[in-house]
Amino acid sequence: MKSIGISPRPIIPLILPQLEHRYKISRLNHRLPLLHLDGAGRSLLLMASLNNHNHNHNHHFRHADSTASPPSSAVAKISHLKAVVLGDAPASEEDDVVLPSHDFSRQALVPSQQKYLEMYKASIENPAGFWSGIASSEFYWKQRWGDQVYSENLDVRRGNIKIEWFKGGITNVCYNCLDRNIDAGLADKIALYWESNEPGFDATLTYSQLLQRVCQLANYLKSVGVRKGDAVVVYLPMLMELPITMLACSRIGAVHSVVFAGFSSESLAQRIVDCKPKVVITCNAVKRGPKTVFLKDIVDAALIDSANKGISVDVCLTYENQLALKREKTKWKEGRDIWWEDVVPKYPTSSDVEWVDAEDPLFLLYTSGSTGKPKGVLHTTGGYMVYTATTFKYAFDYKDSDVYWCTADCGWITGHSYVTYGPMLNGATVLLYEGAPSYPDPGRCWDIVDKYKVTIFYTAPTLVRSLMRDGDEYVTRYSRKSLRVLGSVGEPINPSAWRWFFNVVGGSRCPISDTWWQTETGGFMITPLPGAWPQKPGSATFPFFGIQPVIVDEKGVELGGECSGYLCVKSSWPGAFRTLYGDHERYETTYFKPFPGYYFTGDGCSRDKDGYHWLTGRVDDVINVSGHRIGTAEVESALVSHPQCAEAAVVGVEHQVKGQGIYAFVTPVEGISYSDELRKSLILTVRTQV
Repeated sequence: MKSIGISPRPIIPLILPQLEHRYKISRLNHRLPLLHLDGAGRSLLLMASLNNHNHNHNHHFRHADSTASPPSSAVAKISHLKAVVLGDAPASEEDDVVLPSHDFSRQALVPSQQKYLEMYKASIENPAGFWSGIASSEFYWKQRWGDQVYSENLDVRRGNIKIEWFKGGITNVCYNCLDRNIDAGLADKIALYWESNEPGFDATLTYSQLLQRVCQLANYLKSVGVRKGDAVVVYLPMLMELPITMLACSRIGAVHSVVFAGFSSESLAQRIVDCKPKVVITCNAVKRGPKTVFLKDIVDAALIDSANKGISVDVCLTYENQLALKREKTKWKEGRDIWWEDVVPKYPTSSDVEWVDAEDPLFLLYTSGSTGKPKGVLHTTGGYMVYTATTFKYAFDYKDSDVYWCTADCGWITGHSYVTYGPMLNGATVLLYEGAPSYPDPGRCWDIVDKYKVTIFYTAPTLVRSLMRDGDEYVTRYSRKSLRVLGSVGEPINPSAWRWFFNVVGGSRCPISDTWWQTETGGFMITPLPGAWPQKPGSATFPFFGIQPVIVDEKGVELGGECSGYLCVKSSWPGAFRTLYGDHERYETTYFKPFPGYYFTGDGCSRDKDGYHWLTGRVDDVINVSGHRIGTAEVESALVSHPQCAEAAVVGVEHQVKGQGIYAFVTPVEGISYSDELRKSLILTVRTQV
């Protein structure tokens, strides 16, 4: 565990009034003391609850020993708050909650709080029955699992950490994404819309066409020696070939490791050395806005680096992205490099399925580690399949007629769970966009929404803030009438950005699924369900089915009622990752040793007196204030509410693997003049202390 200091100190008097205001909005009913640090500029990393000792716990969402009794009527409990009804009027700063409209709730999959509570209670009291019922009825299994639906040990004091779901069950994720949906009559339904970086270029694939393309690649991979359990590294931009590759790997039981096609050659080489792939799949280049990124050059450098470290790759399959770079201008190594277009289309359009155990690996996804070595998060097949499909279905209130667009890249977990697997397991129509969201102008997203009649739009707070900064006119010039559900993923979204997203983008008529989850969790953990719960701007609301979040203090004691502390999860869930590839000891040390008996998320969380959860960011990205921990979410809200920089955008927190610290950057708005003193106070530098 790390503690951190803060520098430069001018940030403190600047943000204190805004932090106090933010805490009042969050109803923590605590006036912050004067900020101070110890003499060395370090924090003590001690957690003190915020006046949680004297609350009446009967009026709060309890997770300690009463998880089977979640909150009863939220309407009764939040009647003291000012509310606006979905579709009636914009949400103002005076509105505490947004209530679902009768029309929306009436057609929702979870139409009421009572229905949510019934399903949640069933998922907690009988998780085996709840999840096996969904798995049996909604997915194809070549062979059913045994009598034991799941087994778990989350307590390092009782032995090795182990999580298993549906072990012994035989299935295949690609088959469930494609063949099963085609057999159900979706052969001619659009599976993928693809929009190029350059306006005017696009493509589509139906489910039957997608299956044919997947089978061709699967057959090619088998022809070059890829077998069940072998790793395939994928370094592709958001072309249709990216989900095609993921599905082809899963069809033959290979383990794909998608690397975001923006990472450096050093980062790519690290991942190649760690997982030792049989094949690397890439393309020659991609256009991001007006800029050409030469991906093949990055791969070439990574392959040289990995070879110098003893790991050689014999096959580099390269897709020619003609809109970005012609093949004659692409650097080439004969004998290793192969053009996709020259070989893959020659293979048969049908391919046998490799049936795998539910606990066989599906993919590796590397996440940055604080020590500099990336962590290979390993997800397995059956539980992940069931969990991602189910979370997608309910969190977005999915309908067969929806057109779904998630702006995330498949290089991140969001692209795995909610671009490829979750949507396609539900037979959804998915939109892929290759380019930059503000190219050729900041209205591009809404132009795409109108073009494809997108109904569900899922994006990150970073993009929301960026588009918010560009002005409403880029949004309002487009209709956006097709939209019915919005979603937020990534870091916590502050209430002002939430309201802009709701009011301007959604026209005050689209609920926002403000999801909290992680690469490690596989799918949504805490999220609103459209139509069921009143929403508080900036709150992730309540847990998804089967999830038991708990907030603990520094000693691991569960806190009830209104409180603030470390967010942990009690008991396993189907989508949980099983290990860190090749380093189970690190898996246990990082996630299970800090609070034995719990999965430690690494995030801070507050729960207000109505039971709503407010994520405050990573616990190692905090300022410690007299025992009270202020995370990135609070700092961001304070910065953007400051009168001298109300339009400034905090563009994110960057973890520098090889650097000396963690930095939060503030981007000045063009045309606004900043004094040196204000500029310094807006650039928050947080240095880690061991």
